[in-house]
Amino acid sequence: MDQTTRREWTVSGMDCAACTLKVTRAVERLPGVSGVSVALMAERLSLDLAPAGSADAVEETVRKLGYRIAPRGAQASRHGPGAQESCCRGHDHDHGAPQVETGHGHSHNAPTERGLPWYRTGKGRLVILTGALLALAWAVELLTSARIGYWAFLAACLIGVAPVAARAFQALRMGQPFTIEGLMTIAAIGALVIGAAEEAALVVFLFAVGELLEGVAAGKARDGIRALGALVPKTALLEQDGRTREVPAESLRIGQTVLVRPGDRIPADGEIVEGSSGIDESPVTGESVPVTRGPGDAVFAGAINTEAALRLRVGREAADNTIARIIRLVEEAEEARAPTERFIDRFSRWYMPAIVALAGLVMLLPPLVLGQDWGTWVYRGLALLLIGCPCALVISVPASIASALSAGARKGLLMKGGAVIEAAAGVSRVAFDKTGTLTHGKPQVTDLLPGPGVSEAELLAVAAGVEAGSSHPLARAILARAEAAGVAPPPAAEARALPGKGAEARVGGSLAWVASPRHAQAAGGIAPAHAARAAALESQGKTVVAVFREAAPLGLIALRDEPRADAASAMAQLRALGIAPLMLTGDNPRTAEAIAGQLGIDFRAEMLPEDKLDAIRSLQAQAGVMMIGDGINDAPALKQAGVGVAMGSGTDVALETADAAILRDRVEDVPALIRLARAAMGNIRQNVGIALGLKAVFLVTSILGITGLWIAILADTGATVLVTLNALRLLRFDPTRQG
Repeated sequence: MDQTTRREWTVSGMDCAACTLKVTRAVERLPGVSGVSVALMAERLSLDLAPAGSADAVEETVRKLGYRIAPRGAQASRHGPGAQESCCRGHDHDHGAPQVETGHGHSHNAPTERGLPWYRTGKGRLVILTGALLALAWAVELLTSARIGYWAFLAACLIGVAPVAARAFQALRMGQPFTIEGLMTIAAIGALVIGAAEEAALVVFLFAVGELLEGVAAGKARDGIRALGALVPKTALLEQDGRTREVPAESLRIGQTVLVRPGDRIPADGEIVEGSSGIDESPVTGESVPVTRGPGDAVFAGAINTEAALRLRVGREAADNTIARIIRLVEEAEEARAPTERFIDRFSRWYMPAIVALAGLVMLLPPLVLGQDWGTWVYRGLALLLIGCPCALVISVPASIASALSAGARKGLLMKGGAVIEAAAGVSRVAFDKTGTLTHGKPQVTDLLPGPGVSEAELLAVAAGVEAGSSHPLARAILARAEAAGVAPPPAAEARALPGKGAEARVGGSLAWVASPRHAQAAGGIAPAHAARAAALESQGKTVVAVFREAAPLGLIALRDEPRADAASAMAQLRALGIAPLMLTGDNPRTAEAIAGQLGIDFRAEMLPEDKLDAIRSLQAQAGVMMIGDGINDAPALKQAGVGVAMGSGTDVALETADAAILRDRVEDVPALIRLARAAMGNIRQNVGIALGLKAVFLVTSILGITGLWIAILADTGATVLVTLNALRLLRFDPTRQG
């Protein structure tokens, strides 16, 4: 069986969703090619290539369509006469610079054009050329006669439409007759045939202007993602053999030590080995208040060291740091398409052919059936052709989603695509894990209650022996208390976790347990006198564990994990959004009630992981549910929920397992994420309304003869620009702001 390989390229010059469609349809026709995916905002083409396929054929096909292409990670470069300098002319458009002499007559907005003023880009040069030709034709008409002016407008139209026609021909050869270039070419030539040369030249100019505006709008939509990449410094101060030297940040390797001076950006994800300083993490998480970090603390690439020099051990290479993973997540999120987007794609597949068929009927039926004037109805049919491209409609969803993803990423709110955004906007219940989510996840031992004949040191020693090596928050708290008391954990073996119950291990030659009072009571591990005491401690919001050996209770340990400072405010914000919050916890009912009472929410207690899964499944059957957890212990429930959200400061699990992630450990970011999702869906509805509304209006006015060719082209490219600019408003949306 032939083995396929996944290949990726950067394709520059795509300005709207029709560009991606054109590339997709052309490339998927090639032999040995399957699984084609084109991401507009990421400018990425990915596909499965079989041995029978050819990467050169893929690149040549894309270049013939007028786009620049290079293997992913390499800069798009010129390859032969087909490679151009400007960007695709909007809708599958790329009439970039007026390079008619090349035969492909357009240029591409390659990475080298980023940051250039509009008049130095290929699209800008085309606008200048077509505008100059149009102005020259008007001057000729004014200075001579209408007859000579007609020929001047004819020349202006033909010169301006030539690159468009060349691209239309290439698309036609690849089995794509319904492209905006094709419709534009037919409309321009048709207008010349019926003697409307002046209007044909004006339409060509307006088309070029619209394409320029589309390119600018698309570039701004991508800037949010590009800005993330600019956060990581280009260089780092590497300490090696007692000396410090400046090296490229991308060359850093795991385990190396770098010096970060006050005011510098941190060049890599890693761990502080020396020094203590305030770290401004706002570039990564959106958290505006610097936090103090010291030896052993993890830091992100791109964060700013505000106070003192730090020595940092590199923990991740450049390609795998938090910002790089966020960028990949935002780019790849385009592939997780919203149901609304999939519906619009299906709709657009028949929309353009239907409009073309309608335009043909408008041209033919009135003259043939009713004896109407041919010129009048051909003109109206040509106007219809120009509003036949569904670009504005197709891009209405991905443009909004890309902007929302970028806005969220700047605030530490990550959602994996449009499907997640749409689901998050529709949730009516939010379920929270308790430990590490609603609470800090850093409980502290508050009470030690040894049984008769048992010292506090012995109680701590056995408990620490059972919990040694565990990463559970309660285990860490017990081990920390033992260390502070100078109690060394005895050697333990056969340690294992008892999900939802506790842990056991062989300590000092016999089995010992640290378990919930409920489980301990069933096993005879809690003294009768301690049962009431445990209930009293739990009613104070403390978590109680019983320490015991086989049929020999040793005592109780009480711990308390305080709710996060913003948890109560977050619950109030959720209720204001019409969402019912719920706490799911494995803790006992009394502790759960104490915590839930402080927050004013409902709760379900003593839940094993499978109980949480069943609860989420039941809630999900009634309405949309969002589950918030730590991304590890609650993985089944997170997956079962309509939207699973992991809290955590950029951990692998938080970024990779759930549907969404909150990089800041702030509960208030949960309502912020929902506000962002709702704003995105509202923006999408506005865009769809703009796109369909303008098309419907000009469809009617074109048939009635109220609007002509130049208005029709504005209805097409203008609608695309409008929906893109409307989507860009989301980049300024602050989801953390209430109201």
